[in-house]
Amino acid sequence: MSRRVISILIFFLIAPLILSAANPSELEQQIERVRRERETLVEEQKKLQTELEEINKESQTLGSAVKSLDATKKKLAKDISITQSKITSTGLLIQSLENAMSEKEKQIITHRTAIASAILALSEYDTNPLILQILASVRLSDLWRDGSQLAGLNARLEEEINALRETRKILDQEKAEKEKIKKEQLNLRGQLSGQKSVVEENQKAKAKLLAETKNKEVEYQRLIQANMARQKESEADLYRLEQELRITLDLSLFPEPKRGVLTWPLDNVYITGHFGRSDCGIYGGADCFHNGTDFRASMGTPVRSMLAGVIEGIGNTDNQRGCYSYGRWVLIKHDNGLTSIYAHLSASLVQKGQKVTTGQIIGYSGGVPGANGSGYSKGQHLHVGLFASQGVEIRQFTTSIGCKQVFVPIAKGRDAYLDPLAYLPVL
Repeated sequence: MSRRVISILIFFLIAPLILSAANPSELEQQIERVRRERETLVEEQKKLQTELEEINKESQTLGSAVKSLDATKKKLAKDISITQSKITSTGLLIQSLENAMSEKEKQIITHRTAIASAILALSEYDTNPLILQILASVRLSDLWRDGSQLAGLNARLEEEINALRETRKILDQEKAEKEKIKKEQLNLRGQLSGQKSVVEENQKAKAKLLAETKNKEVEYQRLIQANMARQKESEADLYRLEQELRITLDLSLFPEPKRGVLTWPLDNVYITGHFGRSDCGIYGGADCFHNGTDFRASMGTPVRSMLAGVIEGIGNTDNQRGCYSYGRWVLIKHDNGLTSIYAHLSASLVQKGQKVTTGQIIGYSGGVPGANGSGYSKGQHLHVGLFASQGVEIRQFTTSIGCKQVFVPIAKGRDAYLDPLAYLPVL
């Protein structure tokens, strides 16, 4: 084998294999600029959230309701900007990864070219008998030099093969990271779509509220009272059906009450209504029964799944005029025998049959009286309910007075309702 061939092989094998990183690239500068802009937006969002919480602490009057809707609209607009910023940042990260992966592919080609050339040269060299190699050499020292170079080349070849394997491993890891980021981007786009729909519902809610009340406090209070009266009718219908469907629960099919089995459905927790008869002074007369836990949550607050599971169903009882039940709801069946419901939503982000993870955003809170999806509600909040899975089913509410056309989760007896706070973390 000639010295020229060996020199060519050595050139291939010592070619640069690592990206140079002297100065930050334009792409990195863009990522940093988007990050700083998002930090500014987050600070503004926090201020708007504080303002919104202060407004919602006021008494439930028409003035405070309109102010809350206006503040919510501003906050949602900021939420949309932040989400769009995250999408942009994710896109830039994906582009950066694609650039790195492209460079890795070039490195792999360089490795393969060098290895192929080396194998070909070694193959040609090894096919010549030793006597021919001696006769072909001008000097015996040239033969030994070539042999020594080939020995070193063989060792270098082993190193390059190992480097190729390591490069492939790094490439596979980067591909996995890229897929993860793309999935995150799809989730962000879903959130952005949900936030936009909440802004639209917010605008409709304000217009409808002012139209129905003619901007008069007395009309607003009358609207609240009418809503509560419809709630009592709906609860009476529900109670009658629950008694008809009543079953005996198998206690071994769902966990005993234990704090921390579930996670909080909101980032900021403030309980406004408790499970059972303890809040009957708020929710109705002597026969009332509150089948879940209520949380203070302004319209558009992200609602999270309390535990991983599968979306058993979604719906909106407001789709039938005169039906004032859960409003827009999401039902999640969990693997441990529990099923959770999230009601009075302004928007949902999930579909039936979809798998969700613990803490995943599934929708946005609502509850503005008269707004689509609010159901029976006297103010912005989130209603969370919990069932023994064996004791709940989604069925058409044909026996009700005002909800004959809608499908809704129905408990098979009141024993099927469980206290969410018994499974949620300690405050």
